Amino acid sequence: MRILLVVLMGLASLSATAQTAPTPAPEGARLYFISPKDGETVRGEVKVRFGLSGMGVAPAGVAVEGTGHHHLLIDVEELPPLDRPIPADEHHVHFGKGQTETVLRLAPGRHTLQLLLGDHLHRPHQPPVISERITIEVAE
Repeated sequence: MRILLVVLMGLASLSATAQTAPTPAPEGARLYFISPKDGETVRGEVKVRFGLSGMGVAPAGVAVEGTGHHHLLIDVEELPPLDRPIPADEHHVHFGKGQTETVLRLAPGRHTLQLLLGDHLHRPHQPPVISERITIEVAE
């Protein structure tokens, strides 16, 4: 009985370690904006389309190797910690259903957008899969 308990405790420890280990990103994975383009001036609602190559898209909570889901960083100066789940707020928008586009309503003025791919637990992959930060101008 004691040996069984030790084995079960060991398996629980391995399971916890596997759940906290970073999710690897395939070499060459790339995240980018299809639209809008960097420097573009837009009016009204902004249709944002996400591009991803070298990986697939899967909803949050679905652990499939080589996949993730999009997070849109709006007007974020610094990336969130890359060793923890990506926050969810008005500046860190989650697309956990596997969406690949959205429509934003942004105030007139200059805005930055950046994409960060998250794994099934909303954590950045290792190495992180991040787009370039783009700047758009929303005209009145």
